[in-house]
Amino acid sequence: MDFDFTWILLGLPIAFAFGWLASRLDLRQLRIENRQAPKAYFKGLNYLLNEQQDEAIDAFIEAVQKDPDTSELHFALGNLFRRRGEYERAVRVHEHLLSRADLAKGDRERAQHALSLDFLKAGLLDRAEDALQKLEGTRFQERAWLTLLAIYERSREWPQAAEMAQRLQQTGHGDFTSRLAHYLCEQAATALVREKDPVAARTLLEKAVHDAPNAARPRIQFAALLASQGDQAGAFDMLVSVQQHSPQALPLVAAELLRTAQASGQRERAIGLLSQSHAESPSLDVAEAIVQGEIAGGKSADEARQWYVQHMKQEPSLIMAARWLTHEPFAHEQAHPIVQQSLDHAARPLARYRCAACGFEAQAYFWQCPGCQAWDSFPPRRIEEL
Repeated sequence: MDFDFTWILLGLPIAFAFGWLASRLDLRQLRIENRQAPKAYFKGLNYLLNEQQDEAIDAFIEAVQKDPDTSELHFALGNLFRRRGEYERAVRVHEHLLSRADLAKGDRERAQHALSLDFLKAGLLDRAEDALQKLEGTRFQERAWLTLLAIYERSREWPQAAEMAQRLQQTGHGDFTSRLAHYLCEQAATALVREKDPVAARTLLEKAVHDAPNAARPRIQFAALLASQGDQAGAFDMLVSVQQHSPQALPLVAAELLRTAQASGQRERAIGLLSQSHAESPSLDVAEAIVQGEIAGGKSADEARQWYVQHMKQEPSLIMAARWLTHEPFAHEQAHPIVQQSLDHAARPLARYRCAACGFEAQAYFWQCPGCQAWDSFPPRRIEEL
C-alpha cells in the first residue's frame, strides 16, 4: 500500500499553527508573570516604607516565588526575617542562596556574611564563628574579624581575641594596644584564680605593663598580686607608678596606696603623693584616703576632717558634705540621724561610676562595661565629679 503524502502536506500547516499558538500563549504568560513580579516587589517596598513588616514579608515571598532567581529579593527577605527575630527563616533564605550553583561570587560572599549575622543574632556563636571564618580573603574579611573579636570577647576566649586584635591593628584598623593589655590581664586573673599559678600570672602582667606602659589596669592588678604575696613595698611602688604613668586613675587606687604604704612604713610619702594629686585634680576618693591617712598618723579627727571642707571649697560635693556631717557635732542631736539619712540617700547615686559610651551605672568600677561591652569607657571618677 502506497503512503499518501497529501496528509503530510495538510498536516504541516496545522502543526505550524499549533506551534505558533503555543508560543503566543507562553509569551503572554511570561509577560503576565513579569508584570506581577515587579508589582509584588514594589508592593513589598511600599509596605516596608510604611513600617508594615508583616505585609512586606508576604509581598516579598510572593515575588520570590514568581521569580526565584532574583537574589536581591532573597537578601531583602532574609534581612527582614533577621530584623523581626525570625532567625531560622533568615538562615533558610541565605542557605538557599548559597546552595545555588549559578550565584555570582560577590553575591555568594554577601550571602555568607548575612548567614553569619543570622547565627550571631540567634546566639549560635559556634556556627557564627564557622561562617565568619569562611569570609577569609573576601571583601568582608575585616568586618568578619571585628565580629569574631566581639565573639571571642563575649565567650572570654582571650588568646583568640588577642590574635584578632593584632590582625586588625596590622591592617590599620586602629590601635588595640590597650585592649591587648586587658586580654593579658584577663588571662592573668584566670591563671591566678582558676589555675592557682601566680608565676604565669606575673609573667602575663609583666608583658602587659611592658606592652602598654600607660595603661592603669596592668599596674593595679600587678600591685594586687604583689600584695597578696606579702610584698607590700613592691605593691606600693607599683601603685606609685600608676600616678606617674596614669595619673587620672589614681582615685581608683588611693585607698590601696595608703594601705600598702602603711604596711611598708611609707605613710608620709603616700600622704604627700595623695596631697599633690588632690591639689592638681581634686578627687573624692583621694581626699578620703588623705583623711584616713592623717588620722592613722596621729592627727586629731577634727584636724583631719578639714580635708573635707577644703575639698568642698574647690569642688562642691554632696557626698563630702554627708561624710563631714557623719563626724561633725550637730546642734540638734535628735534631728541629726534624720538629716544624715537623707543626705546619704541623696548622695548614694552620685557615688556610682557611669559608662561614657552607654550610660550604664555601677557601684563598682569596670574595665569593660557590662552594658555595651566597651573597654575603658568608665571614667575613674564618681558621677558627682563628672
